Amino acid sequence: MTNQKRNKAINIVLWIAQGLLAVMFIMAGIMKATQPVEALAESLPWVTSTPLGLVRFIGISELLGGLGLLIPSIFRFKPMLTVWAALGLALIMVLAAGFHATRGEFPNIGMNVVLIGIALFIVWGRSKKAPIFSKS
Repeated sequence: MTNQKRNKAINIVLWIAQGLLAVMFIMAGIMKATQPVEALAESLPWVTSTPLGLVRFIGISELLGGLGLLIPSIFRFKPMLTVWAALGLALIMVLAAGFHATRGEFPNIGMNVVLIGIALFIVWGRSKKAPIFSKS
């Protein structure tokens, strides 16, 4: 495979990763930022023992991170913000894994690890392998 085809393939895979991760975090963020605790508790039992302000903050952070994965790159306006958004989401997942570990919720950590991996793949890809450049 030529280098040009390889770069095109990695670019496509990165866009897919950005899109899927963004959709997941935008949906999760909207849910945590807007739904009543009772409704959230049905799928996220930990919210009942977590301050509501923290749940809302996590939701807003996830929502903004998800938007940050797409908007700067799509519009080619400060696309390095996509890398920072991916790093921020990886950090949120590291903190989430620690939170679940302290509560003994070890089965939940697997998804955190997968999301960390995808976010760090985007960081590597968009900073080193297939960066998106600003409009000149």
